Amino acid sequence: MTAAAANRSHGLVGIAAILVLAALSIASLFVGVSALTPRQLLNDPEALRLLVESRLPRTLAAILAGGGLAIAGLVMQSLARNRFVEPTTAGTAQSAALGILVVTLLWPDASMMSKTIVASVTALAGTSIFLALAHRLPPTQPFLVPLFGLVYGGVVGAGVTFVAWQADLLQYIDVWTNGEFSGVLRGRYELLWIGAAMVALAWWVADRLTILSLGKSASIGLGLNYARMLQLGLVIVSAISALTVVVVGMIPFVGLIVPALVSRFAGDNLRATIPWVAGAGAALVLACDILGRLLRYPYEVPVGTVLGVVGALMFLGILFRRHDDG
Repeated sequence: MTAAAANRSHGLVGIAAILVLAALSIASLFVGVSALTPRQLLNDPEALRLLVESRLPRTLAAILAGGGLAIAGLVMQSLARNRFVEPTTAGTAQSAALGILVVTLLWPDASMMSKTIVASVTALAGTSIFLALAHRLPPTQPFLVPLFGLVYGGVVGAGVTFVAWQADLLQYIDVWTNGEFSGVLRGRYELLWIGAAMVALAWWVADRLTILSLGKSASIGLGLNYARMLQLGLVIVSAISALTVVVVGMIPFVGLIVPALVSRFAGDNLRATIPWVAGAGAALVLACDILGRLLRYPYEVPVGTVLGVVGALMFLGILFRRHDDG
């Protein structure tokens, strides 16, 4: 395929992707327990209020959370130099939940912003420990990194569960360990816009993140301040993960499968792939949230549960396809 044909193909796929995301966004606005139609918006003030107070915030929260988590996974994979890790399988999200639990125990009346700051700090610490240990694993065994991440995240998660059980907060902590959007209303999701700022920051330093993914020696040889860039990447991953956990809870697999699928189409240059990864992550979470609202209508299945099933099947498909490709 020539370069012109490849660019034309990418352009058509881009237009199709934008149309799919727009269609999902419109569907998200009109799917729910309370009936809402475009005609009602023209002559019913209560319908307009339902749209502004609930449906629109929920749709925006799904888009922001999905896009942010996909970018967090992409950056995490660059830091770890491994395609099989993401914040929920490397202890980042569990460390954020630990921070929320600590704030709840020591400062019960803390604001959501205070919880987010503490959760970001604990997520940063947890991710730093994971990367420090993961870089000691033999580079010839790439599957050891995700395996270690699962064990590490499981240990941190078990610690959170034990402390919550001792403090009789198991039901309370469950809100942050299973992602859902049913409680998202206007005034309760706006912190996710900070995640959008983190995505913009990742795009701004995309070229340096691409160099970072080549490894420490190559990065320093190309003139990159490796330590400073590593710290910035950790901040991006930790902030996005903590914000998502605080506002809507843990949502698995988004940061794992979206970058893997997009890299097959758009390659490994982060500056070229970040818009695709963010858009695909938003569309995936939005589609799973709509599916969760329809599966047991009028009741809801949490988006974290839906993505646990859908994401696992897609991940297995990627693994088997990778094996078939050799």
